[in-house]
Amino acid sequence: MQSLCGFSSSLGALFGFAISGLLVPSMGSQGALGLLSIPSALVLSAGILLKENRAAEFDYKQVHKKFYKAIQCMGTTLKCPEVWRPCVYMFVSHNLCLDIQGGMFYWYTDSVVGPGFSEGSIGLIYAIGSVGSLLGVLLYQSALKDYPFRSILLWGQVLSSLAGMLDLVLVTRVNLKIGIPDYFFAMIDNSISQMVGRLKWLPLLVLCSKLCSPGIEGTFYALLMSLQNAGLLMSAWWGGLLLHMLNVTRMEFSNLWIAVLIRNISRLVPLTLLFLVPQSDQNSTLLPAEMLQDGESTEAVKAGSVEFSVLVQDGSGFVSPNMVAEDEHTKMFDAENDDVESIPLVNKSGPIFDS
Repeated sequence: MQSLCGFSSSLGALFGFAISGLLVPSMGSQGALGLLSIPSALVLSAGILLKENRAAEFDYKQVHKKFYKAIQCMGTTLKCPEVWRPCVYMFVSHNLCLDIQGGMFYWYTDSVVGPGFSEGSIGLIYAIGSVGSLLGVLLYQSALKDYPFRSILLWGQVLSSLAGMLDLVLVTRVNLKIGIPDYFFAMIDNSISQMVGRLKWLPLLVLCSKLCSPGIEGTFYALLMSLQNAGLLMSAWWGGLLLHMLNVTRMEFSNLWIAVLIRNISRLVPLTLLFLVPQSDQNSTLLPAEMLQDGESTEAVKAGSVEFSVLVQDGSGFVSPNMVAEDEHTKMFDAENDDVESIPLVNKSGPIFDS
């Protein structure tokens, strides 16, 4: 399912970047933004025009009880070491992946120091990068979905750092020295980066789904996604701070290569916390057995002992229709002789074995 979602996301990004690369040169930036606002306006209009009947008697107290119960369940789940340890790794992994894409974008469009790509060229570069993302999803689904979490995340971080070195080659213009044009090298760079990013992202999504406790799956999964988004937001802050400290602006790029190098090194730092991720494969259960038990079953076990009644069965495995339970005895009627045989239904003193 995660692979299907990733495939759909990459396919949508492919069409989006391809269309934007064609619309911006022909319609301008304002025309393209106006065209993209039409679907949002249609959704807003549908929300205003559709009429819904309000519930006459809505039990707000029951909603509050369920809300507090969900909070308690999430707190109990987060206290479990099998849950909070991978959460710490995921947050740190996203947090230390510094986002300096703003500086790279200005360098892409600079015609003096950078390659001077146009809007259409940048849209096509990102569209080709989405093809790399699609390849990453297919590669994960076909060959990597059964590998242990720790192994695939290890290689994901290492490959992410190595893929970032392609940006360093592009910024230092080494690609021109070896005869590779900027446009072609930028497409290769973006494709490999998107593919590696998808290979790194999908195992984390699977890991999040494995950490959700029964009964609060949707709420807890949303909490884990919020945690990852917070890490990505902080990575953008750290990246902006790094560019500011190195005096990288939309016109000054002399220290951009230092920012790229620091970003690539920072991607290896989360490997020091890789021991927090379970070694088990992606198909195994990570939560403890007691957290996976159904709530009703747990209450039934805590309620006390349960009496089990042994019924006499016929050869077919069903209770005979000539048997009637009365006063803790089973009376079996013989249809021909009208004889009645009384058999104990429950023996509370202990089991009886016939020799």
